Amino acid sequence: MFCVFNAKTAELISHHQVEINQSFPKEGWVEEDPKEIMQSVYECMERTCEKLCQLNIDVANIKAVGVTNQRETTLVWDKETGEPLYNAIGQCNIDQKHHIWLDLRTQSTVESLINKAPGRNKNHLKHKTGLPISTYFSAVKLRWLLDYVDEVHQAVLSKRAMFGTVDSWIIWCLTGGRNGGVHCTDVSNASRTMLFNIHTMDWDPELSALVGQMCFKEGQAKNTYGTGCFLLRNTGTKPVMSDHGLLTTVAYKLGKDEPACYALEGSVAIAGAVVRWLKDNMGIVQSSEEIEKLAAAAGTSYGCYFVPAFSGLYAPYWEPSARGIICGLTQFTNRNHLAFAALEAVCFQTREILDAMNQDSGVPLTQLQVDGGMTSNRLLMQLQADILCIPVVRPTMSETTALGAAMAAGAAEGVHVWSLSPCHLPHVTSENYEPQINPDESEFRFARWKKAVQKAMNWETTEPFYNTNGTQLLLH
Repeated sequence: MFCVFNAKTAELISHHQVEINQSFPKEGWVEEDPKEIMQSVYECMERTCEKLCQLNIDVANIKAVGVTNQRETTLVWDKETGEPLYNAIGQCNIDQKHHIWLDLRTQSTVESLINKAPGRNKNHLKHKTGLPISTYFSAVKLRWLLDYVDEVHQAVLSKRAMFGTVDSWIIWCLTGGRNGGVHCTDVSNASRTMLFNIHTMDWDPELSALVGQMCFKEGQAKNTYGTGCFLLRNTGTKPVMSDHGLLTTVAYKLGKDEPACYALEGSVAIAGAVVRWLKDNMGIVQSSEEIEKLAAAAGTSYGCYFVPAFSGLYAPYWEPSARGIICGLTQFTNRNHLAFAALEAVCFQTREILDAMNQDSGVPLTQLQVDGGMTSNRLLMQLQADILCIPVVRPTMSETTALGAAMAAGAAEGVHVWSLSPCHLPHVTSENYEPQINPDESEFRFARWKKAVQKAMNWETTEPFYNTNGTQLLLH
């Protein structure tokens, strides 16, 4: 998507969006074609500029372009030919048959790294990176590319290989590619590679060797509801290390001489994707919009709890062995109750991350700002406020992620068409959802949810078992 905003009012003037295809060459693999990514960028820019011309707006008025992207998606390309050496390795999406996929090809690499860590501690690198060793992050995907893609291995040996996340690929192509393209990233993307020291704000030789050998105010938080959920809390200019399963990440650094601001982040693998699963896999709803009507008709899950751990659980558990579970079913349960339970699942997962953030920061959050496609579901927003026991604030302009990238670009050195000082920030209208249930009821429902989560744990195993003939089999 390419969006053009008015720097004085934050009004969305024009935009164009193109879907990018994903490929699923094997179970547990998610890939995208880097050339198709760039083609979609060019098409969106061209179509948006055409729309601006139709509005009698001179495209020369565009003063800066910002990039926002899926941070952990990983690419390697040849700097001499400009050609990608393999598809971009993604993190999570839904295939043409509407199966929910998380890229898990690096699971054996992760297990190997953890086994080599002192005490087999998955948090061995967290003091530098803020991250656990996980399939989620770019470094282990790069290790996989080095090990299994000969073109990548040979390009590294001949010093032709360039590595980056999607932002690096897009910027390199837009600034000339093999004819002087700029190879760069920002600290927030770098902090998700597992190669970046978030304290020194630089690439870390020890971290690189390991792979080679195998909001604006402190205290503010926002949650993005998409295929997954991503909840970030601004912790200011000092990184806060989590003791409760969260990631410590770089939120932003708005200028060469400006300090970096950090965030605690919790990632939920399955949020909006659970609605797609109910629609496309189970046929319980006919459209994503219908789930709100069904859930409203029930008004309760009637004791039914749905843990959508289709490929394990992310924050705060980081438990890849968990699998999805629906429990508390009775003869009375119907599809309306399942729809309600699915929406509650999104809210409960957010509550678990928010509780962890409150414990790590020591200061309870007083309201949650939200964005993303699912926030158009008013019942979901009200449920979220009820389960968190704090107000939920939704901006009426939905493209806040693109707006943030535009604001950062407009405030860059040499551009200065946008001021990010609090007194100059544009007013964005919003809709508030206040808690409407008794806190005791909220706590009771949340406790039942946590009980359901425990039942979903340790489901996937590789322990051997024997059939009646004495033949050893493996459970996967």
